[in-house]
Amino acid sequence: MGLASGLALICTYPEVTMCSPEEALLKLEDAFLAKLALINTHILQPLLLVDPEPSEPRGQECLQLLQQLHRSSQQLWQLTKQSLQSLQRRLCQPRTTGLESLVLLGSADRILQVHLEYIESYTSCVVVQVFQQVAKRNREYWQIQSRLLQKHLSGVSFEGPVDALLGQALHQPLAQHLQQCVPLLLRLRGTLGESHPAWELVMNAITLHGNLQSFLGQELDQAAATQALGHSLRNHLKDMLCTPAHRLLQDSQDIPVRATPLQAERVLLFDDTLVLLQGPSVHSFDLRLVWVHPGQDRCTFCVLTPEEELSLRARDSLGRAVWQRKVSQAVCQALRGKKDFPVLGAGLAPSEPPACRSVAYTFCAEGRLCRATYEGEWRSGKPHGKGTLKWPDGRNHVGNFRWGLEHGFGIYLVPKATEDTFDCYKCHWEEGRMSGYGICEYGSVEVYKGYFQAGLRHGFGVLDSAPQAARPFRYTGHWEKDQRSGYGIQEDSNRGERYIGMWQTDQRHGPGVVVTQAGVCYQGTFQADKMVGPGILLSEDDSLYEGTFSRDLTPEGKGKITFSTGFTLEGSFGSGTGRGLYTQGVLDTAALPPDPSSTRKRQLGVGAFPVESRWLGVYRPFQDFVLAGCPGELQEALLGFHAQSRRELRRDQHYLSCVRNCPEDEAGRMEDILDELLWYREPAALQQYLRKALRSARHPLGKLLRTLMLTFQATYTGLGANKHLQGLAQEEVKQHARELWAAYRGLLQVALQRKGRAPEEESEDTEIRDMQVHGLMLPLVLPSFYSELFTLYLLLHEREDALYSQGITNLSLFPDTKLLEFLDVHKHLWPLKDLQLTSNQRSSLVRDKCFLSAIECLQKIITTVDPREKLGMLEKTCREIEATVSHVLGREHKLPMDDLLPLLLYVVSRARIQHLGAEIHLIRDMMDPVHTSGLYDFMLTALESCYEHIWKDMRLRRLPGHWDLRSLC
Repeated sequence: MGLASGLALICTYPEVTMCSPEEALLKLEDAFLAKLALINTHILQPLLLVDPEPSEPRGQECLQLLQQLHRSSQQLWQLTKQSLQSLQRRLCQPRTTGLESLVLLGSADRILQVHLEYIESYTSCVVVQVFQQVAKRNREYWQIQSRLLQKHLSGVSFEGPVDALLGQALHQPLAQHLQQCVPLLLRLRGTLGESHPAWELVMNAITLHGNLQSFLGQELDQAAATQALGHSLRNHLKDMLCTPAHRLLQDSQDIPVRATPLQAERVLLFDDTLVLLQGPSVHSFDLRLVWVHPGQDRCTFCVLTPEEELSLRARDSLGRAVWQRKVSQAVCQALRGKKDFPVLGAGLAPSEPPACRSVAYTFCAEGRLCRATYEGEWRSGKPHGKGTLKWPDGRNHVGNFRWGLEHGFGIYLVPKATEDTFDCYKCHWEEGRMSGYGICEYGSVEVYKGYFQAGLRHGFGVLDSAPQAARPFRYTGHWEKDQRSGYGIQEDSNRGERYIGMWQTDQRHGPGVVVTQAGVCYQGTFQADKMVGPGILLSEDDSLYEGTFSRDLTPEGKGKITFSTGFTLEGSFGSGTGRGLYTQGVLDTAALPPDPSSTRKRQLGVGAFPVESRWLGVYRPFQDFVLAGCPGELQEALLGFHAQSRRELRRDQHYLSCVRNCPEDEAGRMEDILDELLWYREPAALQQYLRKALRSARHPLGKLLRTLMLTFQATYTGLGANKHLQGLAQEEVKQHARELWAAYRGLLQVALQRKGRAPEEESEDTEIRDMQVHGLMLPLVLPSFYSELFTLYLLLHEREDALYSQGITNLSLFPDTKLLEFLDVHKHLWPLKDLQLTSNQRSSLVRDKCFLSAIECLQKIITTVDPREKLGMLEKTCREIEATVSHVLGREHKLPMDDLLPLLLYVVSRARIQHLGAEIHLIRDMMDPVHTSGLYDFMLTALESCYEHIWKDMRLRRLPGHWDLRSLC
């Protein structure tokens, strides 16, 4: 069929008024299908052949757009063909084929998609003037074709040049088809009742085709406006702005508006960008990152972007309203990522742009964010919420932001010059700087875990060097403005020494103690990393030097040495190369060896470092947390967290993630903790609650305890396991118990306040508070420090325990009767009547058969760390002794002290408890003050007397290999 005859056939729409709606739709689809075939064959295909292989970029762009238009036209033809076939089946088999089978009714999504693609393809060609370009290349051919089109396409306007004719031929048939579909569908609806299964499908089809009409009209207007804009712009601006992806929505030349402070000459609103023209400069703003706010008056509104704050002022309130509405609608459309349908502003809710968005943006303005790309959540033109910030030099920050600054938890990576090495900061931030708790790994050299303030290490923190470092060290203590200041402990592995004391500006300064690997201890005053003035030196054999020292802590100048034998040497000391230590002074050999109890009193650090102020950097964050009302969102920043190491991050290839041990909502968990705390107020229930809380790594009390354990281990393990630090350690444990009790009381007050209840007033009586601490908190806290603390007691009482052990060994040679006799136990108290002897045994030779229940009970004293429980077992031991004696006498009998002590001495000797001296002194130091001068105190004194009797009685250590009673008389 020729072009002229084909056009004559399909451009004259048949009369459909006398047909049924379905027949009319069939004829309409048949005619539109033929027209689409004609358009493809006689317009689009020839257009593609005008310049099939263009060399210029402009020609290549035109060819791509025409190819896209041709594909979308073919899809539209295919859809129309399927619609026609479904109508034919319906008319041929009306009883078996329902209305639901019609493509016009049942394929709404596909109809919408195909029509939108065709409209988009066509309007893109209009924007970049594709039809003008191809019309120029073969003008005579298209003039002939245009005369034929004008002759046969009645109802289609062909006014203007050839390119306009081509444009009309490509879009007006579609517009007419949509226009005629609506009344036919309305007629179809009229034949149905509302209860008909296809009623809703027909209604949806009517709405869809009506909306497609509106959408087509809007797209044609926007494409025409964008095309016209190109005529008013310079070539470079035209190429930049009039692209297939852009549609002009508003122009300040139509409705005037003035932008400040940029003083733009022209303001253009496209469907994806807001453009300000200022001479040759173009300021373009992505609409996804544009926030619109009311202005200061009726003619002004504000536009916020990541790097600019603009004020747009119209001539009147009406102009302002038009611009503000258009910008807001365009922003909503840009955020949804697709065009509003059927018209701008008629998209899905919300109609107003959301305040919070997630978009990627690269900063251009000079400053710390220059050329950095942020991807994440925004609010009012600022990064706000979770996001990732990446710089071209490889720096990365992922975490939380607030109003454009890092705020909350975040991970910051800074690459080093060495390949695959970087600094990794996993910490909390406040207004762009590290603040609160953090973990920082400086390349592969050092790791810091502690607190920050204003981006600097400040407060408590631990700095660890890598094991392979040239000078490996570990510092645990306080920091101020990125320098070690205040109380802290540093271990120098190379020198084999540990410093415990005060620091200032990264140097040892103030009172301090040095403990060496050789067991030698120093105490004195340091200044600029050097001991100055008088100090003391304690050797492992309890020799004592009091005097001045050189820089390397060698005795130098005037001093006095008191040897472990009691001899003294007083004079002037010095050292030199190859000469060792030399002195000039007086040696006194007349003194007797000192008593071990006097050497035990040589405790270092006690009084030099007030226990209340040693670990303020650990206590204060918890106090700040309580004063702030225990907000869950600050729990990690103030109390710490656990995170993956940099090595784990690298292995998992998740450089910018941090899997912490507490993924749940911190605020909700804190609320639960405070609620639970109010349920346990009675002493027994409170003890159970505190035990559970202290064991939990997620409870604030448990977190505080673990940090205190870290400081205790850093001080008193390894090199710090020195007997001269026992006094320092035991008062520290008591102070930790007091602080943990105060922490519990703080949490309790917050819990009461949240429930609107009056806070409880704590007693101002120090003795009462100490009783609460020793009665409730200390027994629960002590197990966490017991291993290190008891080691110090073992070392301190090692000499006495060795003598005691020797005495126990000698006493074990005695049979029971001889030992009872030796200990002056009255014979009528000897429990011999129940002894079961074999035929060849004599009672005088039986061993380890008397007071067995009391012995077993006393042996259990080492099975617990709680001083209260140890005292309870001691009390039970005495009761068992009295019960055995009562059984022997056949009546209830209360033993006086003169009778109890020898029997207890027997039980102690047979229980063979190792390190009993260390046990007794630990119980004495950690005992609840409420038991002072009471029964427990009396029994502990009795046990202590037995212990001292065994290790002090020289006769017991000089017994022969076999006992001989006559030699003891």
